Amino acid sequence: MLQTTWIAIILGVWSSMYLLDAFLKSHKSWSRNYIHFLDRTGLAISICQLRWYSTFLNRTFLRIGQWRPNFLKVWFTCGVVFGLLAMLLSMFLLTLLVINTFRKQPVEQQVLTPIMPGINLPASQVSYYLLTLLVCGILHEVGHAVAAVREQVRVNGFGLFLLIIYPGAYVDLYTDHLQVVSPIRQLRIYCAGVWHNFVIVIFSVIMLFLLPYVWIPLYTSGNAVAVTYVTQNSAVSGPRGLSVGDSITSISGCRVRNLDDWTSCIGASMRQSSLGHCMAIDLLKSLDTKDRNLSISGKSESMDCCNGTSNTHLCFKFHVKTSPENKYACLPARSTTDRPMCKFQSDCYIPNVDMVCVYPAVDNHTRLLQVYHSKKPPLLFLGHPLDLHYSVSLSNFVPRFSFVPVGLPEVVETFSKYLISLSGALVILNVVPCYALDGQWICSAFIELSLRSTVPDRDTRGIIFTVILLYGTGLLFVNVVIAMWTLFS
Repeated sequence: MLQTTWIAIILGVWSSMYLLDAFLKSHKSWSRNYIHFLDRTGLAISICQLRWYSTFLNRTFLRIGQWRPNFLKVWFTCGVVFGLLAMLLSMFLLTLLVINTFRKQPVEQQVLTPIMPGINLPASQVSYYLLTLLVCGILHEVGHAVAAVREQVRVNGFGLFLLIIYPGAYVDLYTDHLQVVSPIRQLRIYCAGVWHNFVIVIFSVIMLFLLPYVWIPLYTSGNAVAVTYVTQNSAVSGPRGLSVGDSITSISGCRVRNLDDWTSCIGASMRQSSLGHCMAIDLLKSLDTKDRNLSISGKSESMDCCNGTSNTHLCFKFHVKTSPENKYACLPARSTTDRPMCKFQSDCYIPNVDMVCVYPAVDNHTRLLQVYHSKKPPLLFLGHPLDLHYSVSLSNFVPRFSFVPVGLPEVVETFSKYLISLSGALVILNVVPCYALDGQWICSAFIELSLRSTVPDRDTRGIIFTVILLYGTGLLFVNVVIAMWTLFS
């Protein structure tokens, strides 16, 4: 579906919701019941935004925040140390990126990259992206809430929101309580969110490392690759083609043990011409269905000596000792490719038997490949090897039992990678001292903690905070502009 169609659908849904909300609130007969429904459920609708707010989790936050207070104090103090170090590192990286950009020096990797579905995010990955945003947002805000309870700051409520298509979460803290606690206690609360995002990254990295061992009871690895998806109406689909759950072991003699082997075999098949198969001259003549009145010979690499009349036969070329020119025969493809492979005529030597090495008569970009999968007859693929590569999705993990989902390891692995990238990005983004981000409050509390004794004048500390905040806001804005420019240019 076109991107403009998706945009039109999304805008249409939000416009309809907003107009329906406005109509129900203004209608005399329904407004009272509708407003009561919104108050009871905690829902609120505004332009391109849907919010849910509740006090349902307050008791849970209270229990967690009062559990092992000494441990939680150490835990969130570690978060303060990490938050301050992350702020310095983030400011350094973003400043360096701006300097290198204006100096026109190459940047190996963008620090902040906007993710936009349909532009640099495939449609198949959108669900991972949105789910990761929701999980990271919830755990980020839970960190704030638990730290607030630990530091005797009241939690008013917790909420979720949907902004256009992007989900998120927020926590409502009692501002008067938050402002009167000491700066170090404020820092524990403000840094708790990015600290939990960093913990998510560490947990996901460990999970990726342990996945091969976790799947051992249910999956095998190192012997084959499993098919997790087959493109419909492709050259490898159909009753005799590949199907989800098949395990691929080799491609035309090239052993496939993992995804790296698969890629290497595809690359090798592109660099090398199609292998031939040994066949006795007498057998070749008996199997050849080429029209006897059709006279074709020469040095052509591609030839259709079968006249496209059969789905089971293919034109093969070969050499005989008495003629330097190519000879052609229309042979049954499957029985021919079942014979021993050969690269040169000498590979087919058998005493007292006239043997030839028959090669598929195809052009320079087409290959005849045998894909060995499961316990079925090998799939004969005729086409460009890249067509085979892009027609299937594969996994290193082959299910041991039929009831085990073949795509589960790939789903968990992909989700873990998204947690690492997006949660890490939220750390870099949130610790920048910028308006409306956690970095604003972290910077304010740190200035009060570190400069109160050396800079007793409150107004002077306020000026220092304002300068840092303006710099951080401008720095983040310039980086976002650079990232958007890089994305669309």
